[in-house]
Amino acid sequence: MSRNILRSTLLCAALLASATAAAKVEVQAVQHKSAGPILAVNISEAIAPGDYEALLKGLLANPGKFKKKLALLDNIGGSVAEAIRMGRLLRESGFDTLVPADAVCQGSCVYLLAAGRDKTVRGHVGIHRPYFANGDSAQSGNALRYSPAAYLQEMRIPASLLTDMQAVDPHNVRVLTPRELAGYRLD
Repeated sequence: MSRNILRSTLLCAALLASATAAAKVEVQAVQHKSAGPILAVNISEAIAPGDYEALLKGLLANPGKFKKKLALLDNIGGSVAEAIRMGRLLRESGFDTLVPADAVCQGSCVYLLAAGRDKTVRGHVGIHRPYFANGDSAQSGNALRYSPAAYLQEMRIPASLLTDMQAVDPHNVRVLTPRELAGYRLD
């Protein structure tokens, strides 16, 4: 698929999603034949205030020891502040992150991807500057308490990712190449 077609597809997906719709956050314990017990989190759709609480509730409902904790990401972004909160929770809980082959992780979803102890990208990762007109500043009074720069430093992600995100208009998406993913330590 050409890069321009992929960009158009990602942009259409983002525009079709409602800024106020909450992400679909599913937490489930599964038994894998060879890997043993796994705690899987699936985060899809758009990130919105309240998703952190849904993630926390799901994690608290699944106590116990797991051989692996894996967050599957197929997400079009949304609230930066909520993504940062969720990312910190994923990191503190010891999750790896995965963008499956048929999935997209764009916008603030990148903060979730960055949280993984180990990160695997088989799908597409896209970056752009956040939408503030109807986004975090309109939805969350505490959005400014969350510093993307401090968060990325905490996750050991190069500051150049934030610089490059800020360079892409919110109405566009820049799909990262495998080389760029490696440079940002997102692979």
